[in-house]
Amino acid sequence: MTDPIIEAHGLTKRYGDTLAVDHLDLRVRRNEIFGLLGPNGSGKTTTILMMLGLTEPTTGQIRVAGRDPMREPLEVKRRVGYVPDAVGFYDQLSAEANLEYTARLAGIPREESGQRIAAALRSLGLDGVGSKQVRAFSRGMCQRLALAEILIRRPQIAILDEPTVGLDPEGAREFLGMIRELKKDGLTVLLSSHLLDQVQTICDRVGLFHRGRIALEGTVQELSRTVLGNSYRIAIEAIGPAVDAALSRISGVSAIEQRDKRRYRVEALRDVRPDISEAITESGGKLLGLTLEEWSLDDIYTRYFERVRQAA
Repeated sequence: MTDPIIEAHGLTKRYGDTLAVDHLDLRVRRNEIFGLLGPNGSGKTTTILMMLGLTEPTTGQIRVAGRDPMREPLEVKRRVGYVPDAVGFYDQLSAEANLEYTARLAGIPREESGQRIAAALRSLGLDGVGSKQVRAFSRGMCQRLALAEILIRRPQIAILDEPTVGLDPEGAREFLGMIRELKKDGLTVLLSSHLLDQVQTICDRVGLFHRGRIALEGTVQELSRTVLGNSYRIAIEAIGPAVDAALSRISGVSAIEQRDKRRYRVEALRDVRPDISEAITESGGKLLGLTLEEWSLDDIYTRYFERVRQAA
């Protein structure tokens, strides 16, 4: 197993009587995209602030790129690029001027910073607007500019807090594609989001956060097997006088959902698509569509905590 570049043991943060992070254990591997996912208020941002040395843990330990964020905050900041949920730039300056300021703070020589800035703007589709004031930028353009800051600094880790909030679906897909490119450049990416299904496509592994703890951790496929077993979900489009009755007679079907007059969804302990086709035809119906659906992280999260509540 690859040595972790971010590692926490028993990490805890209290604000008075409020327990924001509860004895968190976490290992993020080098050059992976790790999703810290869960609802707002579950402790994700507080965990990130402790990683950056911006708030002190109540108890526990954390190492980021081998450094203690509280004892060596500047060393951690040199190794980490951070994009908060509310990105801030100097609105009256151009995109290039903002990046030049970042480069100076990072100690990048002037002759080298110009090349890095041009390359970053070009790779993120901002080369045509580098001279424009940031006040004219959309949310999506500001997010791209934040990634450009990371590219010119060349850190080891990029930490992104709710990076797709406020973006339309197409803008979110484009931005997630850009995050995937960071990994190709050798970066480790940790992203926090409450939009589970939106970000699951780019994450190598995820940690599902709940009340200050990671309840589940692994790949989406691993979590699906852990929570849902080998169950199948199948979408059906069919017409006929007794489709629901035909579906209910199929062995292995555990749940049937009628979504409208012709669309159904079943859960089953095996792949029952051949049985569905046969049952609908024999009942006098007509099968129009049959699709095996993948389980999403929202499905996994919801099903897991339904069981937790029932057990409690």
